[in-house]
Amino acid sequence: MKYDTKILHGAADRDPYTGALSIPIYPASTYHQKNIDEAPGYVYSRAGNPTRRALEETLAMLEGGARAYAFASGVAAITAALTAVLSAGDHIVATRDIYGGSYRLLTDYLDRFGIEHTFADTSDPREVEHAIRPNTRVLFLESPSNPLLKIIDFEAMAAIARARGCITILDNTFLTPYFFRPLDFGIDMSVHSATKFLGGHSDLLAGAVITKSRELGEQVYRVQATTGGVLSPENSWLLLRGIKTLRARMTLQAEGAMRIARWLADQRWATSVYYPGLPEHPGHDILKRQATGFGAVVSFTTDSVARAHAIMKHVQYWTVAVSLGGVESILSYPSRMSHAALPVETRESLGITDTLIRLSVGLEDADDLIEDLARAAEAR
Repeated sequence: MKYDTKILHGAADRDPYTGALSIPIYPASTYHQKNIDEAPGYVYSRAGNPTRRALEETLAMLEGGARAYAFASGVAAITAALTAVLSAGDHIVATRDIYGGSYRLLTDYLDRFGIEHTFADTSDPREVEHAIRPNTRVLFLESPSNPLLKIIDFEAMAAIARARGCITILDNTFLTPYFFRPLDFGIDMSVHSATKFLGGHSDLLAGAVITKSRELGEQVYRVQATTGGVLSPENSWLLLRGIKTLRARMTLQAEGAMRIARWLADQRWATSVYYPGLPEHPGHDILKRQATGFGAVVSFTTDSVARAHAIMKHVQYWTVAVSLGGVESILSYPSRMSHAALPVETRESLGITDTLIRLSVGLEDADDLIEDLARAAEAR
């Protein structure tokens, strides 16, 4: 079965009880036990729910993983993945220009429990090697990174981790398993804000963890069942529905992103353009070799803060909002939105300045989106 067919028929393609092509929503909290001496399939919905299980089987299939678990948000998923393998006194090496919510999790929360961290340029294997300590337990990676779209050599990172006894966790939100399946390259866990491209319609909040091994999966499940940050049956159903159109959405959105990135590269007021599909983008050749597509997120800097503000004020078809990955094109301002949690000096040292804009390209006609940006950029 080819991958595009697997998306629809590889797991949970129909209800096993009725044959329905839409898995039902099971809003049950508890389940009748016919025999108290035999463990039933379901006991309590924090520990397992039929709708959520159908989704989790689908997620495992999409990534080629042994186990998958669905959470109430992307940050909940990242928290579960990290705490499944970390204890007080352990150390994390993390991607430097990481999503602001992940930065806050490492710096304002996990450090309170004695879990240390070091941020490194994970596109540079030598810097990663230097950052690893005797107590380093996890390499926490994000690629393409948010919002500067830095690319990691996944095989190199997995090799370093194996040699140093570390677990690798990759945030695969931007590419999704449609374009990249990190477990095939030796990564131990793939995490997602499924709110974004996996869901695809800006109508749910969800997270996912997919593990390469059953053993890691069991550790993540213990965190899920113990802390209870599970995805609701209703949002599990919405996510299952969104995944059915993953191929169509990712293909068209990536095509639009490429056109817009090429156009931006020719504009005098766009001083830098970040998109892995451009041959000049650092890491382009690595991603071209290891993935099947470049995603639908483009970032760029303008020649002034005033122009960046003018674009945000005057666009019509672009929605100015946090988040990304929906069918609608979304324009975000990282310094005030996704990365506001970072100290100003940290943001600026990373290149996340007040002239930086991040685009999540949707399903609108690319010509309309380009004309909208061009008009807004010249507005006063």
